[in-house]
Amino acid sequence: MRIGVPKERKTGENRVALTPAGAHTLVQAGHLVTVETEAGLVSGFSDTEYTRAGARIGSWEECWRADLVVKVKEPVESEVAFFRKGLLLFSYLHLAANRSLTETMVSQGVTALAYETLQLPDGSLPLLIPMSEVAGRVAVQAGAHFLENAQGGSGILLGGVPGVPPGRVVVVGGGTVGTQAARIASGMGAEVLLFDQSSVRLRFLDDLFGGRIRTAVVTPYYLEEELQRADLAIGAVLVPGARAPKVISREMIQQMRRGSVVMDISIDQGGCVETVTHPTTHDDPVFSVDGILHYAVGNIPSAVPRTSTFALTNATLPWVLTLASAGIAATETNPELLSAINTMAGEVTCPGVAEAFGWKAVDPKKILH
Repeated sequence: MRIGVPKERKTGENRVALTPAGAHTLVQAGHLVTVETEAGLVSGFSDTEYTRAGARIGSWEECWRADLVVKVKEPVESEVAFFRKGLLLFSYLHLAANRSLTETMVSQGVTALAYETLQLPDGSLPLLIPMSEVAGRVAVQAGAHFLENAQGGSGILLGGVPGVPPGRVVVVGGGTVGTQAARIASGMGAEVLLFDQSSVRLRFLDDLFGGRIRTAVVTPYYLEEELQRADLAIGAVLVPGARAPKVISREMIQQMRRGSVVMDISIDQGGCVETVTHPTTHDDPVFSVDGILHYAVGNIPSAVPRTSTFALTNATLPWVLTLASAGIAATETNPELLSAINTMAGEVTCPGVAEAFGWKAVDPKKILH
């Protein structure tokens, strides 16, 4: 199969969909891999490394003419012109927060598979986990930075010093992002409170952290109370494939201390903080509402693109190989891929995406058979 790896066009996106080692594995399996010129440069991979691995270096257009296009982030407006019937696209898509892109994919007949909705029988999301791990860890680093007075923050050192209490971190969501954020914040010496709606998950996290953080079942009353005391709040709410619910309200934000920092890690799925009205970028990452700094970068792992590209390829490569071997027919022997299909044959097939726009999802099995 012809596999295209275009350079990412989203603002501030520095990752690339495949490492040279990943390209080599696909070439060895008999596939033709075309990587766009300098697609991996910011991640630390030269064109020479890709050619040594057996890939071709080609133009943007050549990559999009492939049978299977593998990307990191959702296509931007300039890439929509390459859409065509039957194109296989494998990428993070987050379509529930992007009606325009969804409508275009449907009208053009693109078969779009989303990393973030590929689900295993145990309910886990193997292609979302590695980037969520990175995002959770980077979020605390970034939050600590913006708490500095020179960045507009309150001047709090998360770890404190002897004789001075540490900063307070509130994490909303006990999934992969929230767990990793709590891990780093606790490791920095902060006082951490992690909210989740599942008592079962909170018991697991209590055992995992051995009492180093506090946990609580989330309720609006208790969340509002704790946010008033927080220096850094991290919203990490996920409903797979669907829009994130607004769990941190405007009223909660208004009662926080001036100079505190709120990070909406759910922004790719529409955001979980009511006062976050738009995504931000690595070049312009924060804005202020009611004296509270808001961080809403939609591609946090791009801040550390080399680490992120290795982690992403490790997770996606087996699935790319599977798709390359049989195309969409690979779903017959790998039914997990069905959950990754978001659009196909002019239909929306992901229930979460369809629900976000008031549409009806079509079972991809009915289209395939």
